[in-house]
Amino acid sequence: MHLDEHKMKQQGLNIRIIKTKKFKTNQFVFKFKSLLSKENVSARALLPYVLQSSTAKWPTTALFRSHLDDLYGASAAVDVNKKGEYHILTFAVDVPNEKYLQDKTPLTEKAMDVLNEMIFNPFLEQGVFSEKVVEAEKRTLMQKLKAVKDDKMRYASQRLVEEMCSGEAYSLHPNGIESELAAITPHSLYQTYQEMIERDEVDLYIVGDVEADQMETLCDEKFSLNERENIYAELQAIKVDQSRKVVEKQQIKQGKLNIGYRSQTVYGDQDYLPMAVMNGILGGFPHSKLFINVREKESLAYYAASRLESHKGLIVIMSGVDPGKVDQAEEIIERQLEAIKNGDVSDQELSQTKAVMTNQMLETLDSPRGIVEVLYQGETAGIPVHINEWFKEIEAVTKDHVIKAAHKLIKDTTYVLTAKEVAESA
Repeated sequence: MHLDEHKMKQQGLNIRIIKTKKFKTNQFVFKFKSLLSKENVSARALLPYVLQSSTAKWPTTALFRSHLDDLYGASAAVDVNKKGEYHILTFAVDVPNEKYLQDKTPLTEKAMDVLNEMIFNPFLEQGVFSEKVVEAEKRTLMQKLKAVKDDKMRYASQRLVEEMCSGEAYSLHPNGIESELAAITPHSLYQTYQEMIERDEVDLYIVGDVEADQMETLCDEKFSLNERENIYAELQAIKVDQSRKVVEKQQIKQGKLNIGYRSQTVYGDQDYLPMAVMNGILGGFPHSKLFINVREKESLAYYAASRLESHKGLIVIMSGVDPGKVDQAEEIIERQLEAIKNGDVSDQELSQTKAVMTNQMLETLDSPRGIVEVLYQGETAGIPVHINEWFKEIEAVTKDHVIKAAHKLIKDTTYVLTAKEVAESA
């Protein structure tokens, strides 16, 4: 599979155009990247929602949505996440390609106008954001952060990261810190916005049946940015002298057992794909060892899976267990990793994992947003993505590669969320 990608750079803006006739829409995605920081993570998390909520031309959400409806049902979305120790703010507009419509309204150009309006022309009152809009979006974000606490699976995952990466920027939740939201004012948020516009590393992805020259001209007309420096997060080599365990008790019925490992491997490293395959065999998929042996055979977990953090070099095992069976579950979970280290990897496990990873990648590339995320993964790491090479390299991963990857894992932190009163296991 080949992606027809055109890269160009304008002042302060990296443009990536992916020409394809596969979709009947054109998608435009802005990515703003900065370093994760406790000082501004909450304000930055709030920004995209305030910007989407009201613009100078469309000061209410209803007016904005009505305009999108007039563009043959175009859609706009924002998102906030993190990749390693980068804080990523995303603004996206998806619009039908006028080539496939009888009406020749210049929808592609109008979509770029929408993006320009949403990001660069916010609705202001007395030179700062509207207090009404800011307070409304603060309440919504507060509810989102409270929802993490109520969802014990997500809560346990975040708590493990906070404990394991204490003192590291990665410990921060991309949606911010609940206790710091109240202090954000329209004025302080507008200052954060100006910093984002002036300093963030900015990438624009355009996916669709478009002409690169025309897109370059339109980008020059629509978007004006100042020059800025590239942003790099220095990857710290964290030494683990001894693993530790953190136990938290709440009024719950289902316990959580999460274990964090340092993989010492990040996206772009020579052994990254073997590490990804190893994670797949360990707990990435329904055929994985954790799912089959811990959940199915031993019935010790309501769920058991593992996740690879590509840009931070972590592997996290997550499981939901009976509070009285945490120790038993932990022993069997760790036995699965030891099995891989000892060479207990069948040809079927290896081939099935590679097949699922290949299918996942094909499915991801089957949507414009998926293509953007795959390519941005490489941009974030400073490693160009070559899709054909990716498929070949996955296929080339051997059992020995997987065993070697497993031996790199260093157990860092175990986090247990258990009931206040734990019944003895039978």
